[in-house]
Amino acid sequence: MTEAFDAVDIIRTKRDREVLSTDQINWVIDAYTRGVVAEEQMSALAMAIFLNGMNQDEISTWTQAMINSGETMDFSSLSKPTTDKHSTGGVGDKITLPLAPLVASYGVAVPQLSGRGLGHTGGTLDKLEAIPGWRANLTNDEILRQLDTVGAVICAAGSGLAPADKKLYALRDITSTVEAIPLIASSIMSKKIAEGTDSLILDVKVGSGAFMKDLEQARELARTMVRIGKAAGTHTVALLTDMSVPLGRKIGNALEVEESVEVLAGGGPDDVVELTVALAREMLLATGIDTDPSENLENGKAMDSWKELIRAQHGDPDAELPTSKHTETVVAESDGVISELDALKVGVASWKLGAGRARKEDQVQAGAGITIHAHLGEAVKAGDPILTFHTDDEPRFEKAREALEGGIKMSTVAPTRESVLLDRIG
Repeated sequence: MTEAFDAVDIIRTKRDREVLSTDQINWVIDAYTRGVVAEEQMSALAMAIFLNGMNQDEISTWTQAMINSGETMDFSSLSKPTTDKHSTGGVGDKITLPLAPLVASYGVAVPQLSGRGLGHTGGTLDKLEAIPGWRANLTNDEILRQLDTVGAVICAAGSGLAPADKKLYALRDITSTVEAIPLIASSIMSKKIAEGTDSLILDVKVGSGAFMKDLEQARELARTMVRIGKAAGTHTVALLTDMSVPLGRKIGNALEVEESVEVLAGGGPDDVVELTVALAREMLLATGIDTDPSENLENGKAMDSWKELIRAQHGDPDAELPTSKHTETVVAESDGVISELDALKVGVASWKLGAGRARKEDQVQAGAGITIHAHLGEAVKAGDPILTFHTDDEPRFEKAREALEGGIKMSTVAPTRESVLLDRIG
């Protein structure tokens, strides 16, 4: 096959801060996926993009080229509208678990193709695999059947969706180009658009425990992704949400399932309920349903959908969840108010306890993690419990204590946090 372009010329174009043409982008993504463009050449291009950026047309074209590198899913045979949610990830972010069945309880199809955790950010599939028997891997036919009957599916994304992104994602990780907003946005949106839903709601986290630490950078990412979605014909809205402190009171796989079930039963922490309801409202509005989703948390319909979803994927929603062999409690050294509970430090401590993995091939402990007894703004007396560590391996307690160092601060004045919601774009 005669190649239409030269990778060196394309690298030079972006190095010199010029705009890549549609043909150049389509060629380089296709050639990289086929192995014609070498890893070192794509590394150079990724760094040029990191340093010099892309305009919106380039980003949309780059995203579409990655979608075109593989298969796309087709939900047109369903009698229900489809909507999806994507979170950029954080500490204690178990929102997919109560959200998917809640939205499905209104007769909407929610194909939630999810991933596994790496580092301090938890993975939805790891959480659900804490439920005895639950199965993450489904065929496309099984996904369609479950959407038709149950209304929601949470499962692993197939390897055929945006294979160019899979290659480029791994390359960005080892070339210090992960933070490039055009590459982040196109990575997320190529997979989500390839999933083929009618609408997409983005949960863009901001704060110490999030990928994006700065609010303005998070806004830029959100705006970029919303523009990509709209250019592709997908109704797209982004919510910016706070991840300076952990979400909820339980971090870790089985612990987060437990808290999700509390929310589905009409209880649970206020911040988890607030974000679940806010995202559900956006997802339902995108399908033409204007209602208060908290109703189906309170009347049991969302819980019914949850049990259907778990059973459909061979899980037992009534089974006891795994617990860790050992626990250790962190107590307050003095009277005061929790003025800081650093999400990143808490997340890393949970990871060190065994709730997360350092490499993709590592195993996670289903029962490992952290329970938060005193959250931001809450008063404690000396000796009161603040956190409880959970793990199967006692030596991990020391690593968790080291990771948490400086992450809890006390004051005499309670900090204010009115809402987990920071902004809406779309």
